[in-house]
Amino acid sequence: MSQNHALVYGGSGITGWAITNAILNGYPTPGSFASVTALTNRPLDTEAALWPKSDKLHVATGIDILTPKGQEGLEADLKEKVKNINQISHVYFFAYIMDTDPVKECQINKELIRRAVAAVENLSPNLKFVVLPTGTKAYGVHLLDDFPFKNDLPLRESLPRIPEPYASQMFYYDQTDMLTEMAKGKAWTWCEVIPDNIIGFVPNNNIYCLAQTVGTYLALYRDINGEGAEVAFPGTEKSWRNSSNESNQDVVAKVCIWASLQLETSAEQRYNAADSATPSSWSAKWPVICEYFGLKGTPPPPGGSGPQPAQYLADHYEEWKALEKKHGLVTGRVGNNRNFGPFAHFIMAMLDFDRNMDMSKCHAMWGEGKEEVDTKQSWWTTLDRFRKAKIIP
Repeated sequence: MSQNHALVYGGSGITGWAITNAILNGYPTPGSFASVTALTNRPLDTEAALWPKSDKLHVATGIDILTPKGQEGLEADLKEKVKNINQISHVYFFAYIMDTDPVKECQINKELIRRAVAAVENLSPNLKFVVLPTGTKAYGVHLLDDFPFKNDLPLRESLPRIPEPYASQMFYYDQTDMLTEMAKGKAWTWCEVIPDNIIGFVPNNNIYCLAQTVGTYLALYRDINGEGAEVAFPGTEKSWRNSSNESNQDVVAKVCIWASLQLETSAEQRYNAADSATPSSWSAKWPVICEYFGLKGTPPPPGGSGPQPAQYLADHYEEWKALEKKHGLVTGRVGNNRNFGPFAHFIMAMLDFDRNMDMSKCHAMWGEGKEEVDTKQSWWTTLDRFRKAKIIP
């Protein structure tokens, strides 16, 4: 049996959940890991998490990385709640704190990863590898009209950092610089994994879970309008056609795990992570997603867009509550402060330019383990998980 022991910060998040799930399901082999510990700040019902039952699984809740008790306090909490903390070999860091002030966001998230990695380094002499996920924000896609690489596609890991003043406001750069400095002369190393928008299931509410917003919206739309109803894409004519590579949570998780087991190859490397080397568009994806609910996905109306999912759910909140009651769904997935309605609009409407990624470096590293999925496999698997968890009917 391998002596690899995984620690997942942010274990209930979109990719943290998938990392834990993949290891428990024996990826890449049943013996690759002896244990996996999922750390969460908020409480987590392990039954609701849908992970397979396994002696390998440990869940530690109530872990506040930025505890007022400082570094010593965090380490004391980990020693108390993670029974094999002195054996941890692999850290998957999926914790994040949003702040609308870019300067504060950089400070907070730099300290977040410093504390998290230093704690394991201090408590486990077996630390080998740390995986840090970033995202295509590192390429500047959030800058929209000022996206710096619109004429230099596909996005590849060798591209330079985005220009100032934006670079100083990018917390991902602070985190990678921090890891580079922390790992100097150490027995452990790290890599960066770069997904685009991640499609996946979450057991708890997550403000960046597009699939939950879209899934609850389309489930309610079908209930109100009936099977076979047409539902117009909630973006623009331009965003309907733009080219990008989606990133399913399972694919991202497997890239992270595989890279973390190839220490000599992946040390201090960057890897794009996406469903396929072939980009797609909403014009191809939307009909497939709507089909899951027995609906007909159509283009946006000329000069406009279809209903905005978050607004539609807000406008029909009483109908949603009735749907919850009718199907015995879990409550609290619509109309709460963990839903960030503008996120769906940002992804489906405002990102109206090509941003496709080069997957050649990732696929070369992944080698024989390489996997690709299509829209149906990605979205329908995700929606099946939400249905099994009684979040959608």
